[in-house]
Amino acid sequence: MEGESSAWLAGGPDGADRLARLIPVALRALAAGTAERGGPIPSGGPAAVAALATVGSAGVDRAGVAGDFSSSGSAHASDLSAPDPSPARDFSPPGSGLDSPVPGGTQPSLADDGRRTRPEHPENAAPPSGLPWQGVGAERALEELGTLLAAGAADPAEPACAAHLHCPPLAVAVAADVVASALNPSMDSWDQAPVASELERQFTTGIARLCYPRDERPDAVVTSGGTESNLLGLLLARETTGDALRPVCGANSHHSVARAAWLLGLPAPVVVSCVDDRMVPSALAEVLGTLGARAVVVATAGTTNTGRIDPLPEIAQICRRAGARLHVDAAYGGLALCSPALRGRVAGLELADSVALDLHKFGWQPVAAGLFAAREATDLRALTVRAEYLNADDDTEAGLPDLLGRSLHTSRRPDAFRMAVTVRALGVQGLGELVERCCANASALHELVQAHPDLRSWGPPELSTVVFRPKVADELPGAAGDELVARVRRTLMEEGTAVIGRGVLPTGGDGSPQRWLKLTLLHPHATEADYRPLLDAVAAVAAKSVVTQESPVAS
Repeated sequence: MEGESSAWLAGGPDGADRLARLIPVALRALAAGTAERGGPIPSGGPAAVAALATVGSAGVDRAGVAGDFSSSGSAHASDLSAPDPSPARDFSPPGSGLDSPVPGGTQPSLADDGRRTRPEHPENAAPPSGLPWQGVGAERALEELGTLLAAGAADPAEPACAAHLHCPPLAVAVAADVVASALNPSMDSWDQAPVASELERQFTTGIARLCYPRDERPDAVVTSGGTESNLLGLLLARETTGDALRPVCGANSHHSVARAAWLLGLPAPVVVSCVDDRMVPSALAEVLGTLGARAVVVATAGTTNTGRIDPLPEIAQICRRAGARLHVDAAYGGLALCSPALRGRVAGLELADSVALDLHKFGWQPVAAGLFAAREATDLRALTVRAEYLNADDDTEAGLPDLLGRSLHTSRRPDAFRMAVTVRALGVQGLGELVERCCANASALHELVQAHPDLRSWGPPELSTVVFRPKVADELPGAAGDELVARVRRTLMEEGTAVIGRGVLPTGGDGSPQRWLKLTLLHPHATEADYRPLLDAVAAVAAKSVVTQESPVAS
């Protein structure tokens, strides 16, 4: 393997030069695949995408050059893009030891100097399923698979891709991610991440102050997202309160709350009723009248279905009177804190014992970019764990930071780095302005829905989610209206026209559930004009679906 490092590694003295040669190849592949897709999502649905990926894995080069990912495609001559041709690189399949048989029953043999060598891969032996036996080189691999990925992607940078809390990442964050990936600090011990750990400490301290501006000892840690942050919220509550803890959440809460309770061996959450997709304070007070200090309440600042924010000041007051702990899932709405104009919508967040935030929603970061803030830094001591090789007592006593106690993970990426770069680039004010744009777009789109003759709105948005439904669905009997709504969404997706979300809300005549469409607007540079055709497309597909259903000869 002599010389392999100089040809392949991203780090070291020449690492930047090697990346500078490969990154343009990757970007060209991204552009080619995006142009090939030509819309927010590839058309044809799962079957078409599976066929596209199958063609790609068979090595059909989109520039017209045939290749073969599954056998022995030709490698480029460049030392950057081609694998080391020495026999030592002809590895056996994963799981084969040096003395294990290779495919076809042949054994490693001894060279004249006694070193083990590998025989050539037998022609009649298949490589491991889905894995190539020999490489095609870095440039070709990037060209082929990069183009394939982009051609088959759902692209959140397209305004019509608005189903989920799935943001288009900022270029500065993606570029910062390249730097972090090249250096590859692992955030489980200081000696693997000296500066990265200090940058993370500074950034998380700032996030803690953003959430808790008047508290003396807040702290924050990096997570993979709202699901992990909600798990931490319940975990720290259990460690503070004891095993008798009972989670309480609204009917509007994220599914991860129930999952966290299950993972921690806690009882299933007590579910509090909601009106207008917000927790009802009087219903919460009734529940806490029985549970008292044995409860941890999970409130929501930005529900998945509608973007609604629970009445946090009232909920905090009720929790305080009962002695219950309060965690707020603000994965969606928490970054409204960055905007003076919107900050009032999440008033009361600072009264929670802990808060979940996501910067891969409002924050425009590549996944994953979660954060967990605690009002009392001492609560995070529950994460402390000792491993002699990572955070030995004598090292921490000598002043080396203990990173292992900053996460549920051991090895983890320096995700705080790109978040810190982004905030340094834009400032808190700049992030807040992007949040404002998305919320303003949602308000404008809501007005368009209200004015549309064939659509009706569920209600005005509180953040950037617009919930609506074709009027024709309300004219159909029984479950037919809900079936129509689902069919409209799938049709637009399969045509490659749009990616629209769905949700169920208790809006039927007797409070029964009804299916609604939703647009979650996280593209800060899209405009009202970008979304108007999408509304017309929904109405047109709905009308066509009704006609097709009613026609006995339609097929």
